[in-house]
Amino acid sequence: MAYILGYEVFSVYDEAPGLTDEEILDKAYKEDFIVITCDKDFGELVYKHQLPHKGIVLLRLKDETLTSKIAVLGQLLSQYAAQLPEKFTVVTEMGVRII
Repeated sequence: MAYILGYEVFSVYDEAPGLTDEEILDKAYKEDFIVITCDKDFGELVYKHQLPHKGIVLLRLKDETLTSKIAVLGQLLSQYAAQLPEKFTVVTEMGVRII
């Protein structure tokens, strides 16, 4: 685990490569984490399969560089952090939609 911008962060890429999307969602649910992803499959898991979650942030960015993602997440957290738990949030360069 690491802390970034004051938030506890678990990186699947660095700490648990090979986990399925379902395993990621289950781990995040059990450990009370919000999933931040660019993978649209999490929408299907939540809406079609009704899997429980503690929150999903789906990044739909044209610029998927690490620098861009960090900037977008910093802005998202500064403005919407309290609204993210238990919600499905879609973030684009044009705006934020919290469902």
